[in-house]
Amino acid sequence: MRKELITLTRQEHERYAIIKRVLKGEMRQAEAADLLNLTERQVRNLRDKVKEKGVRGMAHGNRGRPSVRKMSVELEERIAKIVGERYEDFKPKLASEKLWANERIRVSDEKLRQVMIAQGLWRARRRRGPVHVWRERKARYGEMLQMDGSHHAWLEGRGPKLVLMAFIDDATNRAWGRFYAYEGVWPAMDALEGYVRRWGLPQSLYLDRHSTYKTTRQASTEELLRGQEAQTQFERAAGELGIRIIHAYSPQAKGRIERLFGTLQDRLVKEMRLAGLAEASEANLFLEGFWPRFNEQFAKEARESGNLHRPLLKTVNLREVLCLKDTRTINNGYLVRWHGRVLAIQNPTLGMRRRPAQVLEHPDGRIVIRFNGRDLLIREVLQETARPALPRQPKAEKPKTGKYIPPADHPWRRSNKIIHREWAQGIF
Repeated sequence: MRKELITLTRQEHERYAIIKRVLKGEMRQAEAADLLNLTERQVRNLRDKVKEKGVRGMAHGNRGRPSVRKMSVELEERIAKIVGERYEDFKPKLASEKLWANERIRVSDEKLRQVMIAQGLWRARRRRGPVHVWRERKARYGEMLQMDGSHHAWLEGRGPKLVLMAFIDDATNRAWGRFYAYEGVWPAMDALEGYVRRWGLPQSLYLDRHSTYKTTRQASTEELLRGQEAQTQFERAAGELGIRIIHAYSPQAKGRIERLFGTLQDRLVKEMRLAGLAEASEANLFLEGFWPRFNEQFAKEARESGNLHRPLLKTVNLREVLCLKDTRTINNGYLVRWHGRVLAIQNPTLGMRRRPAQVLEHPDGRIVIRFNGRDLLIREVLQETARPALPRQPKAEKPKTGKYIPPADHPWRRSNKIIHREWAQGIF
């Protein structure tokens, strides 16, 4: 009896005590039904089981028996063989999706995880505790985007090294991005243009302190006069589009996009491996179909309805905004220096000399110099070569002489005598 009691749960022990009182006539069936939150019919069934089997009647009849829904050993071995051959480094969730999509074998994530652990294909991981203060999601779609670049072996050695420039909406988890050769100002601007043309202008961008997004230089005179801090070209472009820039102080602060990259470095890498991709152009073409499927699976509803993306006005020329833009002075020779290049103005006027002009450099390398709202004709010239230094001729050494003593008839002596004589006569 003691062994049987140990197998019961606490709730079953409580039910057993009440049913025993019903059997002894100490409690009515209606009262027991109210206490146990059961119907009187269920109480009678429990009473009959306890009367027949004793305390064992409180346990479910299938306790200790294998479930009829249990997966067969043969199917477990088949699944383990397929995963070991085709999806060895897949995580359980992705592997279960591929088993259904490609093999038509439906298995839950948890069951597959148990099978993979048993076969040594997956190692159970301990969940780490929180390492950063939790921040609530933004309430509406388009209120804030998190943006970053991920350096990873996306093509696993089959092609060039790539950087994924990606965005994720803070409220809905909707993501989008493209592959580039590096993380810099041109990829960042091109990625922002691609996002804006598809969905519009977000209210704000949450970025890290990469040199593309945050500068350490001192503010220029013009920035100080405008009351601004020193800005990068990307910050300046975002400001012209009305997008507020927010900088994070740690990777944990922008954990939403960091977790996105963790998911993509597992799923996207394996998806492109299965597709046999080896070129950047193929990878970007693959992303066009990947993002809708990804967002359908992982996106969520925002806490509040409404879309805060602003439409791009027809009056805004993105080419004139998403470029390198700064002010330079036209020198007396009607030359403008720009990042180590010398640009000569072909239609100069006297009013241009020593005056500031705006220089714009576009992604295709084209440079425009704008003066008083007018684009000037320019051509690039070679850097002025320094004149070769002529060899210095050695100076002829003067013969060393002793101390020079002027003669008695020297004008200096004669003038001094006259001055002394006039002084003595009281002329001065």
